[in-house]
Amino acid sequence: MRKDPIKVLIVDDEEGILDVAEGYFQKKGYQVYTAPNGVEALEVLERVNIECLFTDINMPMMDGLELAEKVRQIESTLPVVVMTGFPSLENSIQTLKNGVVDYLIKPVNLEQMELTLKRILRERELFVENLILKEEMGRQERLKQLNVELLDRIEEVNTLNRIMEDFSNTDSSYGIFNKVVDLGVDELKADKVFFHIYSDQDRSLVQVASNDCGIEDEQTRNLYGSDLSELASAFILDILDGEHNPCLISEPRKNDRIDDVVHSLMVVPLKIRDKTFGIASAFSFNEKLFDEKDIYYMSFITQKAASAIENIALYENIYDNLFSTLYAFVTALEVRDLYTRKHSTRVAKYADMIAAEMGCTEEEMDIINFAGSLHDIGKIGIRDDILLKPGRLTDEEYEKIKEHPDIGADIISKLGLWDREMEIIRHHHERYDGTGYPDGLKGENIPKLSRILCVADSFDAMASDRAYRKKMEKREVIKIIRENSGTQFDPKVVNAFLNVANQDLPDDF
Repeated sequence: MRKDPIKVLIVDDEEGILDVAEGYFQKKGYQVYTAPNGVEALEVLERVNIECLFTDINMPMMDGLELAEKVRQIESTLPVVVMTGFPSLENSIQTLKNGVVDYLIKPVNLEQMELTLKRILRERELFVENLILKEEMGRQERLKQLNVELLDRIEEVNTLNRIMEDFSNTDSSYGIFNKVVDLGVDELKADKVFFHIYSDQDRSLVQVASNDCGIEDEQTRNLYGSDLSELASAFILDILDGEHNPCLISEPRKNDRIDDVVHSLMVVPLKIRDKTFGIASAFSFNEKLFDEKDIYYMSFITQKAASAIENIALYENIYDNLFSTLYAFVTALEVRDLYTRKHSTRVAKYADMIAAEMGCTEEEMDIINFAGSLHDIGKIGIRDDILLKPGRLTDEEYEKIKEHPDIGADIISKLGLWDREMEIIRHHHERYDGTGYPDGLKGENIPKLSRILCVADSFDAMASDRAYRKKMEKREVIKIIRENSGTQFDPKVVNAFLNVANQDLPDDF
């Protein structure tokens, strides 16, 4: 229920009609405004929110029809009722043109006037409610549309984030090629995805990755007597344009090599510094038709793959340069001592043989090779008079020598690249019984690769000339290592070492 009174404007040049109508409607609870002509009526409309307007037609200065037209231009929803004592067809037509909602004949019955007012207000209320409802429905529809667009955008962002995260976790070129294929299958719902390396020199393709697809074995070979890889390569070269731009064929395509098989096809180049490095292609053999969104995703995939390949190449270059620098330090260190020349290279070789015998992973083999080559780099921080001393070391000098694993680990740690390698270098002088250094680790608490490196290092140290003694016979060295199994050395590592030694020296073992 509304608390404020309904505001009505009555316009007539007869003052008596205005007085009577004003008194009547005020008694009925309406708030009444009056005006003798259209000009003054417009002034009232400027300052008061009128809800219904009654007006005579014939008035000085501005008649009722002109006023109705002005009102329609200002506020089209304001109902206007025309009152006249001289009705005519022309006036009736004109009132309809001007948007008048009703037409009363003078003398007007006040009760009839009120009934007209009530009817018009009800109709106006319904009209306004309808407008509001339509606006609300329009807003709801727009909200639904925005919600759909937002969900699509969220899905797109999530997809792009997944793609970026997948490539950030890939650390090899081969892994990147396979990741392009996997993402093409997962995100594009493709039946078959290939990644080919492209040679601009002879315009040829070499397949390096693809997913498994039953149609390749069944339908394609039955139809063409060849696998899809060869057919795809030829097809890709057929449609690849001179600029090597992404290409999308989203309808069944006839081709003298793969017709009746390919329903939709997408080809997207992978470019590194504007030069085509490879080609990603996606095939649909069923009802799936690739669209612009699919080609957008595949283009994003190849862009991220290109960045990942460049990053890996840069990392491998940095890695190689750093390793070369570190190994140069080791070489310089060994040049200081003629008796330990090539010691690190041999230790890395022996450690690699033992690790392979123990079934270490490819990653562990890489780590042991690195750590073996640099295990004594910390000796660069030991004074020559101690390091090269030909006689027996004093207790104080021996304590200094024992610092080299810590020094070496610290050198490697500063580079921030090889955490596990640093750990192996630090602990390669630990003993299985816990009496080694620097931390006195025992048994399985010593990193496995450190235990391997310990045996390899000890073997080469005893089998090589040193400043303070001549090298020992290999048979004697092997005997000592066997005897120290379970005390200085891990028994499992010793067994692997003995197997390697047995293969290497079958006559003497």
